[in-house]
Amino acid sequence: MAQIYISLGSNIERHQHINAGLDALDKHFSDLRISTVYESEAVGFAGSHFLNLVAAATTPMSAENVVQLLKQIEDDNGRVRGDKKFAPRTLDLDLLLYDDLVCEQPVQLPRNEILFNAFVLLPLAEIAAEVIHPLENKSYATLWQQYDKKQQNLWPIEFKWTSKSV
Repeated sequence: MAQIYISLGSNIERHQHINAGLDALDKHFSDLRISTVYESEAVGFAGSHFLNLVAAATTPMSAENVVQLLKQIEDDNGRVRGDKKFAPRTLDLDLLLYDDLVCEQPVQLPRNEILFNAFVLLPLAEIAAEVIHPLENKSYATLWQQYDKKQQNLWPIEFKWTSKSV
């Protein structure tokens, strides 16, 4: 079983799509745990605020199959794929970590944005504080302590998700 960490984000019908994404992750993966949900300003484009969080889970699936499943869940939630990297979205699911795998295909692991986006690093540090970044050789708690927090504004919000499998 692999330990995986997935970032979730939405700025279109945010609560609906984050809940649907969590329900889908809970259906396909084991031991799902989630961070606090944070609201943040859009990065890279002018748009409405995002909700972001990180989920931890375990899976027997390969990294490639996890990535395919995440894309399917996005599509099932109305994700429109275009040529713009930074655009509004119903649901964005990114595999951040798959155990301590380092690779570029089928996706970059560990995901580079961990080190640059507060809305990824803070929730990851919250639920994987002592996990060591396989390239930086620092814990995510340490990486968050060293992060320049003036770069991006984000704040915790009240968010209730109840697993349907409970």
